[in-house]
Amino acid sequence: MSNEVTIQWFPGHMAKARREVSEKLKYVDIVFELVDARLPLSSRNPMLDQIIQQKPRLVLLNKADLADPKQTQLWVQYFKNQGAKALAINAQDNQGTKKIIPTAKEALAEKIARDKARGLKPRAIRAMVIGIPNVGKSTLMNRLVGKKIAVTGNKPGVTKGQQWLRMGADLELLDTPGILWPKFEDVEIGKKLALTGAIKDQLIHLDDMALYGLEFFSRFYPERLQERYSFSEEEIFLAPVEQLMLITKKRGFRDDFERGSEMIVHEIRGGKLGGYTLDRYEEFGEAND
Repeated sequence: MSNEVTIQWFPGHMAKARREVSEKLKYVDIVFELVDARLPLSSRNPMLDQIIQQKPRLVLLNKADLADPKQTQLWVQYFKNQGAKALAINAQDNQGTKKIIPTAKEALAEKIARDKARGLKPRAIRAMVIGIPNVGKSTLMNRLVGKKIAVTGNKPGVTKGQQWLRMGADLELLDTPGILWPKFEDVEIGKKLALTGAIKDQLIHLDDMALYGLEFFSRFYPERLQERYSFSEEEIFLAPVEQLMLITKKRGFRDDFERGSEMIVHEIRGGKLGGYTLDRYEEFGEAND
């Protein structure tokens, strides 16, 4: 992604989505905030704290199978230190999802105790799932409810009638009213979202993404590059452009660097180079802890 390229952000849609979320918050006990475990901060909406305010929250770090497990542990602890419950999950393979209801009950322990003291009959926890596009929201909701549900589509501002999705006697999910994109004030956030596939490939330059990915792996996981692309000790220290040219030739694409770039990006996204975390806790988490 070139520096001149900026990803469109739609303040009108954002305002509408924000209004819809605010209106529906009064119907739920807790918010399930879904983030990508590979970028736990960059895949959050910066306005969410302001919207949710004091409403209990459970942060779910999805796609944990594609992330660096050591980094994920640090990020889970980070959110706990911020006063939110947090879990690492993989909704696609249904890993960690069974812990969601017990953890939500922990987060709502005071409310449940208050209701009991007032003689109120126990009822299902009412929750709302909020997350940016392609973070796995529909997959998670399908897993929790235990069946395929209607997908509302990923157009900002699209609203359906209030729809509750029931999971046994313990959980009711309010169909998410709108999609909250992050505001891309930082070009780096846009690059991270693009590399993980949160932004449509038609909107980005795959060669720029491949170079960004190679630079990142050279810095944090050089041994993975060496193993995947049969680099020599010297080749691991080449500039990303030279590495891209080398990989393209090694894979038999000759001078078709576009094809080489596409392959590299898809291999990174698919976990062929192992689990990785673009938001490094030591760079972001420690400063905010």
